[in-house]
Amino acid sequence: MFDFMKKKSFKIFSPFAGLCIPIEEVKDDVFSQKILGDGIGFKPTQGEVLSPVDGKIIQVVETSHALGIETNNGIEILLHLGINTVSLKGEGFKVFVKEGDKVLRGQKIMEMDIDFVESKGFNTDSVLIITNGDNIKEFEKYPGEVIKGETIVASVKL
Repeated sequence: MFDFMKKKSFKIFSPFAGLCIPIEEVKDDVFSQKILGDGIGFKPTQGEVLSPVDGKIIQVVETSHALGIETNNGIEILLHLGINTVSLKGEGFKVFVKEGDKVLRGQKIMEMDIDFVESKGFNTDSVLIITNGDNIKEFEKYPGEVIKGETIVASVKL
């Protein structure tokens, strides 16, 4: 209704410390082939996960390895920690928010025990996916070393 009040572009900041990689390099076909949408991958070096944007939590997966955030301008972002980690049934993960919570960029929202996840034989590569990308005109990504909460990993134009 008030679309004229929404920003027409925004930046996505790194939710992780470590390395930002092209989504095509993530070792999971669902993500690398963009089946759920376009995005970016991460090789996290620390378990703390920060909100990459201001928005609202729209989904928290029961097993605590993934959640959804809707930005203030309606873009839906999925954060998924690790590859095939749903089978850990929540072990090694903590979520610090619930559905309906408003979050600010840089706020701690999740945690992954990287050592535990790796000790169980799982890859800790993680992804940030835009699941309603039809609303996006441009999605520019910036791979490389990242500092959680500080490094811009993508720019989105609506």
